[in-house]
Amino acid sequence: MTTIGLIRHGSTAWNKEGRIQGNTNNPLDEEGLRQAAAIAERLSGEKWDYIYSSDLLRAVQTAEVIAARLGLPLAGQLPGMREMYGGMIEGTTESERVERWGSEWRSMDLGLESNESGQLRGSQAIEEITARHPGKRILVVSHGAILRSSLRGLVPGLDVSKFLENTSITRIVKGDGAWTCELYNCVEHMKG
Repeated sequence: MTTIGLIRHGSTAWNKEGRIQGNTNNPLDEEGLRQAAAIAERLSGEKWDYIYSSDLLRAVQTAEVIAARLGLPLAGQLPGMREMYGGMIEGTTESERVERWGSEWRSMDLGLESNESGQLRGSQAIEEITARHPGKRILVVSHGAILRSSLRGLVPGLDVSKFLENTSITRIVKGDGAWTCELYNCVEHMKG
């Protein structure tokens, strides 16, 4: 069995402002660094073999904090796990989108990556890592939308309607050719 721990990056200033980040390469804020330290501490009590991240800075920074705490080198960056492209809405808040394009902006073609594209890209990246390290325990630090899209492809029927919180961990296991989800959007490390 191969186990994948999917972690959403720590918080950024744009998260707090409600701005769509997409492929914009924002760093973690101070809270994001604290969140990364908290998930790293939690994971230090578990055995993990590899850690990968998306190639965007906020995910790389989160992965570096975790890797340092676990004593693992960062095994690589996965462009396939980069956040879904936000097109013309990157950098905007909901109120700015409504002001620019009206309340029906979601039905317009504003250049966003489709859910289908994200699902295919993300699930392929996870399957490639699984094939590279069969039977291992692998952490992948990425982003909320691409992680949820990937999960739709890997674990059909899984309820992914709840947005993933910053530094949440979702754990999936592949055995007998199929993926199952053992844990979804867990942030126990952020309590207390």
